[in-house]
Amino acid sequence: MPFWTYMLHCRAGKIYTGHTDDLEKRVAQHLSGAIPGFTSDFAPCELVWSSEFPTRAEALAAERKIKGWSRAKKLALIRGDWEEISWLAKSKSSASTSSARTGGEVTPKVAHPEPVEESSSSSGGTPHILTGIISAPTRLDKALADATGLSRERIKGLIADGAVEMAGTRASSPSAKVEEGTPFTIHLPAPAPLEAEPQDIPLVVAYEDEHLIVVDKPAGMVVHPAAGNRDGTLVNALLHHCRGQLSGINGVERPGIVHRIDKDTSGLLVVAKTDSAHEGLARQFADHSISRRYIAICAGTPKPADGTIDARLGRSDRDRKKMAVLAEDARRGKHAVTHYRTIKSFGVASILECRLETGRTHQVRVHCASIGHPLLGDPQYGRDPKALRPILEKLGFQRQALHAASLGFVHPATGEQVHFQADLPRDMAELIDEIAR
Repeated sequence: MPFWTYMLHCRAGKIYTGHTDDLEKRVAQHLSGAIPGFTSDFAPCELVWSSEFPTRAEALAAERKIKGWSRAKKLALIRGDWEEISWLAKSKSSASTSSARTGGEVTPKVAHPEPVEESSSSSGGTPHILTGIISAPTRLDKALADATGLSRERIKGLIADGAVEMAGTRASSPSAKVEEGTPFTIHLPAPAPLEAEPQDIPLVVAYEDEHLIVVDKPAGMVVHPAAGNRDGTLVNALLHHCRGQLSGINGVERPGIVHRIDKDTSGLLVVAKTDSAHEGLARQFADHSISRRYIAICAGTPKPADGTIDARLGRSDRDRKKMAVLAEDARRGKHAVTHYRTIKSFGVASILECRLETGRTHQVRVHCASIGHPLLGDPQYGRDPKALRPILEKLGFQRQALHAASLGFVHPATGEQVHFQADLPRDMAELIDEIAR
């Protein structure tokens, strides 16, 4: 059976690299948005490069190698410019804009000539250096974002780290005005290793077979490696527990991950061990046929006691790290529905059962806050009632009171309807006991 390594060009110039044993099917899934994650977040995408390999190990090795390449080198591969790839691999010191080497725009969907970056391996080491010329007078962060393809937030962080020079002088203010023709140099830090490492971290396993595993994640554990959380994640633990036998659909950083819950939310997740199981589970998440029940502790007493919150969710205009309820006719965001039921009310707080019809980022937290009843321990979306603050401080309760208590789906290999439950964690049980006194 042949295997394929491939690259997709996505919205905003993003490039996705993956591997598969069925290229036509996998690309169709990416294009339709059936695979949650990077390609659905940056749709639309198109296939721009692929190569066939005799074994999965070789295809995976190629994926890992390409992910460690600079953007300029990836674009050269897409063009089939092996001379350029060789030149970039050898270039270690004299960085310049790629238009000097390639004569301008390198692919129709890239709006600006790409700066050549110093090559580096996926294990880190040599920093990247970007150089170029500002093309139009404007704010510094905007000008550099336009010239490099980096986000303005990334540019601001690099300026704060002292990694940006304008005409040989270190830049200090993202809002400073910059003139056309000003030369710039950006020192990008060496990339962190892309591949997650197995770590012997204890797991609470609710169910496991050769196709999938269901785990009860503790609060405080990040699901997969990302900036600032390279280890100690659920993925690190799963790679050790499953001896690397996880689906490769989401690449080397998120193997097996079909869905996520927040770092400070506890409860059940299903993880795929095989590509076919991943595809079957992803379809169920996409068509909202997965059964998910959460237990939450919110401030106050919702009225009515039972109800449905049908409110579109998207990134907040004021804080990009937060989600917010959007107008129903908004052209961005996603439709979101939460059905809630009050299990018990203490006046100052209530225990809710929340069943998700959709699964959006921070859905329960934002929906509950939108009706005036934010979750306890969640300062991002609300304030705890004054009467409960001494209890929260006494218990050291410092996370949103939210637990993924049950998960049900059709087993992708057997076709059997399966259902799993996870007991309320001790910290939330203790919080309820204290409030009830």
